[in-house]
Amino acid sequence: MFDLVMSALVITMTVAVEPPVSYEEIVDEAMFSCKNVKWNDVDEKLLWTLVEAEKRHNVPPNMRGMILASACHESGYNVNAKGDWRTIKRRGKNLRIAKAIGLFQMWPWWASPRGRYKIDRTDLLQTSDAYLKHITQQLPKVRKKCKIRSTKKLWVTAWVTAIRSPKANGRCHEKPKHYRLLRRWHRNIMKARKIRKEGCSC
Repeated sequence: MFDLVMSALVITMTVAVEPPVSYEEIVDEAMFSCKNVKWNDVDEKLLWTLVEAEKRHNVPPNMRGMILASACHESGYNVNAKGDWRTIKRRGKNLRIAKAIGLFQMWPWWASPRGRYKIDRTDLLQTSDAYLKHITQQLPKVRKKCKIRSTKKLWVTAWVTAIRSPKANGRCHEKPKHYRLLRRWHRNIMKARKIRKEGCSC
């Protein structure tokens, strides 16, 4: 009898669990819910290129869309975006230069010939691959330093560690601002699913 009850509970729990968001859903959300760009100016092919980068780097299902959230937050999906302006003196003149360039507002060290990545900061494929590679390289370090067991928390911590400056004690209890946006997208998708289910008369 006990076994029958437990089996029923397992079946009920299995049915109740929502599948993770799909990439079709997250791309749709990324198109229409990025405040830094008008939806009709969004290049959908660019979003799918970012999705392919996530797939190559084995981003877990509950973190789907992380690189899209980063691109939305940092540049509004603009590969030529410039930011973090500085004024420098050159030949007696004050010049304004942008330290951060591209989709993810990458600083010069990403492009340095003597650096780790040596990328063109305005190149979509190079930047998306380097950005995720930099995050995945933090995973073993973060797991060891922060003693994290949850896959989701591991990725969130690796994410904030990768995009923020080094910190002596690590960033074990921090989250990137981009993650707030990603969570909002995931919540919106789940709400939309619920509305569709409630509106279904089948």
